[in-house]
Amino acid sequence: MIRSITQQKPEEEIDQLLDGLGRVFIVGCGTCATLTHTGGGPEVEAMKEKLSTKGRLITGDVVLPVACDNLTTEALNEYGEQIELADALLIMTCAFGVQTIASQLKKLVVPALNTVFIGKETGLGQFNEICTQCGTCVLGETGGICPVTSCHKGLVNGPCGGTNNGMCEIDDGKDCAWTLIYNRLKELNRLDAMRKLQKPRNHQGEPRPGKFTIPSD
Repeated sequence: MIRSITQQKPEEEIDQLLDGLGRVFIVGCGTCATLTHTGGGPEVEAMKEKLSTKGRLITGDVVLPVACDNLTTEALNEYGEQIELADALLIMTCAFGVQTIASQLKKLVVPALNTVFIGKETGLGQFNEICTQCGTCVLGETGGICPVTSCHKGLVNGPCGGTNNGMCEIDDGKDCAWTLIYNRLKELNRLDAMRKLQKPRNHQGEPRPGKFTIPSD
């Protein structure tokens, strides 16, 4: 299961973003932010209480099923009057949700969360970053293990000199990505793939802002 992994902004930063905005409508998300406990029902309730104790009027709140869905407008229409009364919307969703809501409403939006990465659930409540969406994929030469994401240094031509007994020198509790790649290629009898020199990474693999159009038949 792939999710946008978020963390709540520091309280001081949220206060600063809401400075001069006395009436707030809070929006949470029923998918990613609920799963990571950063913008689901309990977190929205806690935020309401926290802002209320600081003298702000909460005009309403909602936890949208999927905040980044284009159907968000229809869901928010039910709260039109409460939203209209607000000076700003405090959005407890990933950046995709914030931008979706901002594009659909003529209201100031304030993000309450930082989007950290796109992650895959690897255990109960555990998520690992699996792709930085760099646009220059080398998975075909690395046995399906991404060194750009899995290696702290993003090395694409083998391990650094600091790997120690298969562990990363930056995080000694983390397997060295290139040790994992070596072991995978060895199992597949494809170790020769490690001899292929990768060109210097193109950090602008896809011009920003990125756009993609599905080719017509």
